[in-house]
Amino acid sequence: MANKRILEIAGDFVEDYEVMVPYQALRMVGHEVDAVAPETEDGETVKTAVHDFRGDQTYLETRGHDFAIDAAIEDVDPADYDALVVPGGRAPEYLRTYDSVLETVRHFFEADKPVAAVCHGPQILAAAGVLEGRTATAYPAVRAEVEGAGCSWVDGVVTDGNLVTGQAWPDHPEWLAAFLEVLGTSIDHEAAPVAGDD
Repeated sequence: MANKRILEIAGDFVEDYEVMVPYQALRMVGHEVDAVAPETEDGETVKTAVHDFRGDQTYLETRGHDFAIDAAIEDVDPADYDALVVPGGRAPEYLRTYDSVLETVRHFFEADKPVAAVCHGPQILAAAGVLEGRTATAYPAVRAEVEGAGCSWVDGVVTDGNLVTGQAWPDHPEWLAAFLEVLGTSIDHEAAPVAGDD
């Protein structure tokens, strides 16, 4: 497996699990991941939000962690990356107003590179105009935007060519597994020896 360079788009109040779990999991299997945000320098942080599902009509939002950014999105060349991750949370509603974000997203679709988006992340894809004729999912409250962008809606995790989408962080196991498949990542599940075993 060749290690990939992966770009992850973040911003204040990105969903905590949806930015941190992919960042850590993709690095764990050997990929290089750079988290970027508009107008943010290397080492600065964005605030995350935790969206918890407790049986209400929508999620409960609480303050999460400070998440370190590797570079400003304006300072990276998307051509240097093999894949893109677009987390959800509240960040996508304003990230989609940045030309640098939309241009970056368009690059990955025009070059047919792997893209994983979850929860509210497809709001950015819709704004970038890359969902026309696709099949995807998102947080259910975003369904109207996804369909309005010319996309067919599916419940659950879906892979459509280079695009892998999920509805929220509870989809992580299936969503990340599907993204690893699109990336061509194989994982050797051979058990490591346990101390004391002969």
